Amino acid sequence: MIKDYREMKIYQRSYEIALRIHEITKSFPESEKYDLTSQLRRCSKSIPSNIAEGWGRQSNEEFKRFLRISLGSCNEIQVHLSFSKDLKYILEQKYIEISKEYEEIGKMINVSIQKWNKTNKTNN
Repeated sequence: MIKDYREMKIYQRSYEIALRIHEITKSFPESEKYDLTSQLRRCSKSIPSNIAEGWGRQSNEEFKRFLRISLGSCNEIQVHLSFSKDLKYILEQKYIEISKEYEEIGKMINVSIQKWNKTNKTNN
């Protein structure tokens, strides 16, 4: 039984990749500081932040709601990564690598939502 959100693999992976996004965006042009750089950083941090916040609500329904918000951020970051690649701020290989990571995180979030749905039904 998980006792803390920091024990969750989706939290750990999303936190780690958010740190990578922060490092990657350091090389973006200064003109993107308040646009694409900011968007990528906020989206990437939103995923582990929403997992933590949802966990702290101590409600299955609230936790699932915040997982769904995290899933939305996973999708949003894919768009920003595409812009970054197409604007030549990141190389194709880096884009593929990071996109795959977010696809996997999105799948993990979906699985977690399904598990929490089952948990909620068996507790009723």
